[in-house]
Amino acid sequence: MTTPPPHIEFDGSPASEPALLASTMTGYGHFTAAQVRDGRVQGLDLHLDRLDRANRELFGEGIDRDHVRALLRGALEAAGRRDAAARVYVYPDLAGGARTAVTLREPYTHVPTPQRLRSVAYWRPVPHIKHLGGFAQTYFGDAVRREGFDEALLTSPDGEIAEGAVTNIAFWDGTSLVWPSAPCLHGITMTLLERRLDSVLRRVTLNDLTDFRAAFVTNSRGISPVTRIEGPTSGGPASGGVESGGVESGGVDFEVDEKLMDRVYAAYASVPWDEL
Repeated sequence: MTTPPPHIEFDGSPASEPALLASTMTGYGHFTAAQVRDGRVQGLDLHLDRLDRANRELFGEGIDRDHVRALLRGALEAAGRRDAAARVYVYPDLAGGARTAVTLREPYTHVPTPQRLRSVAYWRPVPHIKHLGGFAQTYFGDAVRREGFDEALLTSPDGEIAEGAVTNIAFWDGTSLVWPSAPCLHGITMTLLERRLDSVLRRVTLNDLTDFRAAFVTNSRGISPVTRIEGPTSGGPASGGVESGGVESGGVDFEVDEKLMDRVYAAYASVPWDEL
């Protein structure tokens, strides 16, 4: 069972009223997740842009960016924190409009541990929005972890790669950094790296994996190299019951390219921290 976040607020008020909590049970809404250090966030404008775009699409109006920043500052002050793993959620208000919730957890310290991925035949619906309703992502992620893998890699039934269950993935062919062009959530960390490293968007399938020398995954927690990608177990819970167009001989191993990873880590470390 997931441990509840230690601090939750709706529009600056503690989440104790039944009407407020009821709005979270609709399964409809969107969010962004960020690491806060000393009251600062990397790529703050990107987080606010993400919330604004999603809010316009789901609720027909943009967000008040200053209000969101004030909510985050207020939650940190109320919780007596300067560092946290923060999330900003926007839910429908049952009386009309939308409600904004802020949750704070303990800050996450990322250790770049090599990742082993298992592919699953699933693409997220409405992938460009960081939306609620990630049942399938959690289901497949848990399924592959029970098989000894670290993350699920989401593919189409014919093996086109989109993203990880909770990550983006990039590949290195020795010359170019390649992000899959399939529909996916363009994560904040991915976007920050795209702006600082030469890269391309290109169709990538499981059958293309042997063309690459290295790979890594990114999300709000950090960046980690990938050391193996394995095809789905035919007909098993992680395959969606669909044969992949797939990884021959079961999977592909990747060496950790230390020079590449040093460049990637340095690019991410160069991102400024924006004051809330």
